[in-house]
Amino acid sequence: MTTTPGSPDDPAAADPADGSLVTAPDPGEDSSTDRRFFGHPLALANLFSVELWERFSFYGMQAVMTLYLYYAVTEGGLGLDKGEATSIIGAYGGTVYLACVAGAWVCDRVLGPERTLFGAACVVMLGHIALALLPGLGGVAVGLVLVALGSGGVKTSATSVVGSLYRRDDPRADAGFSIFYMGVNIGALVGPLLTGLLRSESGSFHLAFGLAAVGMALGLGIYVTGRKNLPASASVVPNPLTPGAWIRPAVGVVVAAVVIVLLFAVGVLTADNLSTAVAIVVAVIAIGIFAILLTSGRVTAEERSRVRSFIPLWLASVVFWSLFQQQFSVVEIYADERLNRVLGGWEMPTEWVNSLEPFFVIVLAPLFALMWTKLGDRAPSTPVKFALGAGGMGVAFLLFLPWAGGTGATTPVLAIVLILLVFALAELNLSPVGLSLSTRIGPAVFRSQTVALFYLSISLGSALAGTLAKYYDPSTEAAYFATLGIVALVLGGVLLLLAPWVRRAMRGVR
Repeated sequence: MTTTPGSPDDPAAADPADGSLVTAPDPGEDSSTDRRFFGHPLALANLFSVELWERFSFYGMQAVMTLYLYYAVTEGGLGLDKGEATSIIGAYGGTVYLACVAGAWVCDRVLGPERTLFGAACVVMLGHIALALLPGLGGVAVGLVLVALGSGGVKTSATSVVGSLYRRDDPRADAGFSIFYMGVNIGALVGPLLTGLLRSESGSFHLAFGLAAVGMALGLGIYVTGRKNLPASASVVPNPLTPGAWIRPAVGVVVAAVVIVLLFAVGVLTADNLSTAVAIVVAVIAIGIFAILLTSGRVTAEERSRVRSFIPLWLASVVFWSLFQQQFSVVEIYADERLNRVLGGWEMPTEWVNSLEPFFVIVLAPLFALMWTKLGDRAPSTPVKFALGAGGMGVAFLLFLPWAGGTGATTPVLAIVLILLVFALAELNLSPVGLSLSTRIGPAVFRSQTVALFYLSISLGSALAGTLAKYYDPSTEAAYFATLGIVALVLGGVLLLLAPWVRRAMRGVR
């Protein structure tokens, strides 16, 4: 799941001042001789473990959550309408990536990477505990808010801490990030397998949430035992707040929280429109950042051209994520109701479908990295890769059509395997490429804001995925998959036609 941190190009490692990777230890520190973990610093093993277990808990819980929201009360669920369930999932996904921006601010201005990582991981664990112990929608609200906020902090701090293990000229850095990234995907693979199996065998959603909490507790325990091995540079606050400067953002957070509570109290915000509300907020923030980048007097004409070139790529990213993130809503509902999950007389848990895509990423990511390296300058340009990513998701949705319109669990498991393979191929064309691009295409004085913009494309796409999913119904699924598939294909084709202009406007950024 390349939307999680850990790839060599992850922008969470960007320095707030100039966007460069935070890889240089403090003067006097040198980890270049530490090769105790497969040729890498021993602290990498600690970070690998905490990220593996954090992703285990994150994706293990998310795989169970959709079913918990719409299953009948007699089946242990909350009995919500499916539209409400998918809206909550979409709003949650959008909030996770919106929280990445706030997490980066805390990391850069308040706590530093290491303390942000530890504190955020504790918040994630508390969220899972709340889901395991608190009943009803109240437990869901408390749990998902804590997990979303904590995950945002983890995403933006973990890669910075990994980067602090290596000097800027250390040739092991990319390989170290690859090892770390493997932990991310192993967690994403195993989490749904175990939580889904426990939920299926026990019939208890809360036990599954409890298993996610145990996984996060294990990760935290491992992290605490190896915390002493981290370099001192991981605790440095890059751009600390001046005395008293914390008051304004703190008041802003309190005011925002009060406004949200009041909007729920008077019925303006509901479970059914929550994802749409998050999408509107994210879109307004993104438009504001683009406006700043395009109008600031501190941005040169060449940099402004690059910002303009980023707009169609950003929109393609939104389209991609609005379909991709439906694997946690529409695809899971489809797997629950339309997929024949009986294998040799045993019924596979619905949640296991969520492990297919990260499995393909684990297998294919090294092959893609090798392919791009071998092709060199002959590799497709960035806009072409974005077009392949968005169009690839259109192909994935159209692949549902041979089985659309049927009734009951008639779709073979191999069909969903093929569809999620195409999900992974599309992701590998866009997600790591977009993360890398966002660190290189922004104006010199606004590089962190450009990185934030890419996170906001994921946030907006995730929220829109929840809004779109409300229109899915098995009785009209052919029209749903065909419409979204064709729209994504057309938009991918438009970007392909615009690719020469985009490349010129990028002014030397490939």
